Amino acid sequence: MLPSRLLAAAPLVAMTVLAAPSAHAFDFKTVGTAPAILYQTPSAKGNKLYLAPPGMPLQVMIAYGSWVKVRDMNGDVAWTPANSLAARRNVLVRTPGSRVHSGPDETSAVLMTADKGVLLELADPHALVWARVRHRDGIIGYIKVSDIWGL
Repeated sequence: MLPSRLLAAAPLVAMTVLAAPSAHAFDFKTVGTAPAILYQTPSAKGNKLYLAPPGMPLQVMIAYGSWVKVRDMNGDVAWTPANSLAARRNVLVRTPGSRVHSGPDETSAVLMTADKGVLLELADPHALVWARVRHRDGIIGYIKVSDIWGL
């Protein structure tokens, strides 16, 4: 039998575990220096669905031999050779008018405003509320995690 103080703490422990973010909830990769062909099946003989441009972030869902099943920002699912993806991390802005701030808070100066679909390099893949990002023009700042896809 458990002591009463442990029983009283059990709901708090359970809520803490459920609320804790998973360290590896999603595996994201970035299309390498060459465009990646996305196929309907894990085979170069399969139907070609579309071409993913260099730098595009993709969520890796599963690996099958030398192929990976991926999901894009729109939720479309396809297969691509694993060697077409790089470990470098990029994200896409999903909220039009998202602001990149000089610091990780709303009161920091706004360095730029980004439209939906703008590609940003991710500097901290472990961000929870604010992500440190770099724009191709050299601007480095913080954007709300809820405004980006690929994290």
